[in-house]
Amino acid sequence: MAQGTRRASTALHAYVLAHNPPLDPVQRELIDRTRTELPDHARMQVAQEQGPLLAFLVRLIGARHVVEIGTFTGLSTLFMAQALPPDGTLLACDVSEEWTAYGRTAWQEAGVADRIDLRIAPALQTLRALPAEPHVDLAFIDADKPGYLGYWEELVPRIRPGGLIVADNVCYGGEVLDPASASTEGAAIHAFNERVRADTRVESVFLEIADGLTLARRREE
Repeated sequence: MAQGTRRASTALHAYVLAHNPPLDPVQRELIDRTRTELPDHARMQVAQEQGPLLAFLVRLIGARHVVEIGTFTGLSTLFMAQALPPDGTLLACDVSEEWTAYGRTAWQEAGVADRIDLRIAPALQTLRALPAEPHVDLAFIDADKPGYLGYWEELVPRIRPGGLIVADNVCYGGEVLDPASASTEGAAIHAFNERVRADTRVESVFLEIADGLTLARRREE
């Protein structure tokens, strides 16, 4: 990328953020703490512009039951929980007590901790223990990339008609363009993208937001 293009891109990103809903103090603090205290892992946090989008989608479909696969320090969890009604629930799946501890603090400060059920266990194990019938309004996948296909197959039957699955990092830094030479993670995301595109149970759109975002709507039965 040319230097001038890079500057324009940085300025445009700032413009995008400026025209999204402003962060509240808890959201801002969680972003800053993650970047300061976990600099080697902060890239795992959802892009700042994705938080308001996730909250918007929760409100748009009137979601009351959300499932999140991959919580990290809990920023996406925070946005979605804040968008839920007071009696809504968010099942957050992760394997790290250390990283999710940041989220626990933020959720408590934001007054939404009672809406969040954090399960520290392999996500497939948690998903397979859920009721098999369609009951989830929205699911967000942002965890280990080779696991995406397994999460998809467990989630789709549990999504109610009209409900959404949102998957992050579906561009995987452009590696999906050449899966034969991609990393294990990039090849896994390519396989996931192909599965979603071919799955007749859903209608989906692929968006170039941050590192790529897929929105898949469960078809009416």
